[in-house]
Amino acid sequence: MTTPLPQVEEERSTPPDFTLREMAVFGSIVSVILLSANALVCATWSYFFGLPGWIAWQIIPGALAIVFIPATILRFRSTHPALRVIYALSASWLGALNFAFFAALACWMVQAIAWMMAWPLPRPSVAIVLFGLALVTTIYGLINAARLRITRVTVKLPNLPEAWQGCVAALVTDLHLGPLSGPDFLRRVLTRLRTMQPDAVFISGDMFDGSTLGLDQLVAPWREFSTPKGIFYVTGNHDEFAERSLYLEPVRRVGIHVLNNEKVSLDGLQIVGVHDSEASNPLELRAILQQAHIDRQQPSILLAHRPINLSIAEQEGISLQLSGHTHHGQIWPWNLVVARIYGRFAYGLGRLGKMLVYTSSGTGTWGPPLRVGTKSEIVLIQFERETA
Repeated sequence: MTTPLPQVEEERSTPPDFTLREMAVFGSIVSVILLSANALVCATWSYFFGLPGWIAWQIIPGALAIVFIPATILRFRSTHPALRVIYALSASWLGALNFAFFAALACWMVQAIAWMMAWPLPRPSVAIVLFGLALVTTIYGLINAARLRITRVTVKLPNLPEAWQGCVAALVTDLHLGPLSGPDFLRRVLTRLRTMQPDAVFISGDMFDGSTLGLDQLVAPWREFSTPKGIFYVTGNHDEFAERSLYLEPVRRVGIHVLNNEKVSLDGLQIVGVHDSEASNPLELRAILQQAHIDRQQPSILLAHRPINLSIAEQEGISLQLSGHTHHGQIWPWNLVVARIYGRFAYGLGRLGKMLVYTSSGTGTWGPPLRVGTKSEIVLIQFERETA
């Protein structure tokens, strides 16, 4: 049984002003930040190794840093292989720049301490150690992001129907299918899912990386995968960069059940899906959940991309919310920033009142294809009945 959504906008488009003027302003600000970080790294490298012409050292890494913005914009209009290579190189360099920036700061800190303590530390040795550590961390981050982990968690829900007792659902979020993670990546994810044999799959947003080009090809591997109880999907913010239907239709065509701000009842379990735009708006989220007529005597699961407006979901009788979006920060030190923003719901299983919340760190990556301090994961959720 399906409970339809209240009358809210089904399709949402990115305002033209945002894609042009505001994106240009945002890109300019980000470019200045990236060039400043790059300048510090190159100047530090030049000084500590005694290499002249530090400005010349910036040309290649500086170009790699700032080309990320135009490459990101251009990939919305082209799938040319050269553009994918440029985007991959630029995104990877941003990850390396993150750690090189902190290595550069550490070089100057060590230099200052050595000067105050009158320690005869050779500058090249300091730079070799710290920049070497940054390089090793970058390489580790690339390898770590490519490793797909399985995270297992048991969730106890009140009044769980017998048909769901002991069943396992896979939570797959933030695939970010696009220029870096294509059909081959999705096939690898589905191969792991086949070995796990989940009873259902929940996709809590960001199936795509934002571009609307070649979406049917990107999701084609889903045609060869099925589960006994179905595959359910709601959009994330990256699935709403353009008119929503452009992302939803390819997903529907491969047999995935799009939860279009609605509730379905499956073997006594209520599964509710709210797209990211509506779930991010407290008034719309509450209206949709109230229209769904959630039975508080039966367990319910809410698929919503971001772990926000949780008190509304809890008040409306949701038993378990499944989210993603945070990537758990993806790379250090951004995991600390994400933890500051989302608190105990930044990653893993948490509780708010009577509602449980699981936030996944995501299956794919966005931007730099690195993970340091986090992991790429598929979450396997085993359901059990909560006993008094």
